[in-house]
Amino acid sequence: MKKKVNEKASLYKFLKPLIITFYKLYTNPRIIGKELIPTDGPIVVVGNHKHTFDQFAPMASTKRVIHYMAKKEYFDGKHSLFSAGYNPTWVGRKVTKWIVRNAGCISVDRSKKDADAMEHAIEVLSEGMALGLFPEGTRNTTDALLLPFKFGAVSLAKKTDAYIVPFGITGDYKFRSKNLTIRFGEPFKVGDMSLGEANDKLYKVVESLMLQGMEEEKNKTVE
Repeated sequence: MKKKVNEKASLYKFLKPLIITFYKLYTNPRIIGKELIPTDGPIVVVGNHKHTFDQFAPMASTKRVIHYMAKKEYFDGKHSLFSAGYNPTWVGRKVTKWIVRNAGCISVDRSKKDADAMEHAIEVLSEGMALGLFPEGTRNTTDALLLPFKFGAVSLAKKTDAYIVPFGITGDYKFRSKNLTIRFGEPFKVGDMSLGEANDKLYKVVESLMLQGMEEEKNKTVE
């Protein structure tokens, strides 16, 4: 497993400068609190999910390789990382398939409880590496601030004694956005908390990070 992960990481490190350069030039993000991300040891990086570019925010915030848990449809070439909708181009689907299969991502079949994906994620964390996932399970296209969180993040963190690193994304994904903000919170461990307690805490922390960003934007508008 370790050799396989390291081989994947080499491609991740090759692609990352290209992806992050595009991400920063296009979206003009403001990143707050990236110094809170642990530089070593197992971590689960989690936050809200509103856009296909959300995964690039943590990538742009740490030198660590983040092994993302990604939906099976990316691996099958049905969906694209480069399309906000579900009618992606053929090129987008092919490029996406190549990226996720060769950059350390973990395929997750959302139609069932995917034991293989969980086992792979545990192995990544057991090697002291970084895992990225979105506990909402899918992009939030509703009017709700957050969708209910699934228990995968806190369950994996508890099983591997990993730190959970929360973040909240607010603002618009527009060209040279003036308000796109990624705000990281203090890492924490599940410890003796139940999964329910830990999941509630994670939800509230991400919610709080998002509300801080929204309040900051509101104050700027008033000024």
